Amino acid sequence: MMKDKALEELFLAQRPQFDDKDEFMARLTQKLDAVEYLRQYEEANLRRYKYAMLAVFVAGIVVGGALLAFVLSTPSQLPLLTFHASSGILLAIEQYSRTVATIVLSLIMGFGIISIVSNILDIAQMKASTEPASRCR
Repeated sequence: MMKDKALEELFLAQRPQFDDKDEFMARLTQKLDAVEYLRQYEEANLRRYKYAMLAVFVAGIVVGGALLAFVLSTPSQLPLLTFHASSGILLAIEQYSRTVATIVLSLIMGFGIISIVSNILDIAQMKASTEPASRCR
């Protein structure tokens, strides 16, 4: 609302001279072409971002599913990591390696999903900000 008032005041303050109609029309056409080029450029960028997000989402699901399948398909008696330690923290990690791997994998997948959703919302916000005001009403 404030931007509309500011733009209206800016346009009302301008008193263009229309001495040469052909020159004015040529400049106006050139400026409108530049605006159209920028609009198409922004739309192309948004399309690329959407495709990139879709590709990352699919790749994340495939890789996460494969890793989870690997963790669950190994025998439960065998640890995922072996350090051949007899005591200490390495022995604890070795004994609970399946649980640790599952927790870490779940955290990474959760973080990935949250960041993808955040990026999609950012893209939607960018698209909404590039649309002309007449489309938003």
